[in-house]
Amino acid sequence: MPAKKERSAVPAEKLELYDKLIATNPAIERKGATIPYTSHNGHMFSLMDDDGNLGLRLPKAEIDPFLKKYKTALREAYGIVQKEYVVVPDKLFKNTKELTPYFETSFKYVSSLKPKPGKKDA
Repeated sequence: MPAKKERSAVPAEKLELYDKLIATNPAIERKGATIPYTSHNGHMFSLMDDDGNLGLRLPKAEIDPFLKKYKTALREAYGIVQKEYVVVPDKLFKNTKELTPYFETSFKYVSSLKPKPGKKDA
């Protein structure tokens, strides 16, 4: 019997917002069948959880200003705080124009990191 193709549990309207954000940069593509994410040179820089919450990886100097401006928190997964990832509030997530500069900062940040060996994504 063929393997069942897994689908993401992320709400469709949140996936549409994520795809709209990703489309702002033609060099980036969404990956992950069940956990949507973006990566560059083997470094993940955005991801969504099953509830449709967006996590964005930012450089250290950008994290505190983002947390204060948007009254949000660092992302947690399985009880572990992900120190480089902020939770994007829904109000900001729905505003692609305002969110795009942060998404670009995230992409530029991981682009500055040493590529992980064995990764072929550009």
